[in-house]
Amino acid sequence: MVIVTKQKGESEDKLIARFRRLVTFSGVLQEARDRARFIPPSEKRKEQKYAKQHKITLEKKRNG
Repeated sequence: MVIVTKQKGESEDKLIARFRRLVTFSGVLQEARDRARFIPPSEKRKEQKYAKQHKITLEKKRNG
């Protein structure tokens, strides 16, 4: 859980920006998205395999 308290002289915009930054770095949203839908281990492996192949093809395009 992320708790942000307003500091002296801090505007609401800065407070919201700091809150968003902390939420992003803590990984709360990503964990919620991951838990929203159950993915079987076999499907996770398929996604990882595809991501690895995709990175390789992108690297080949960039280099040559």
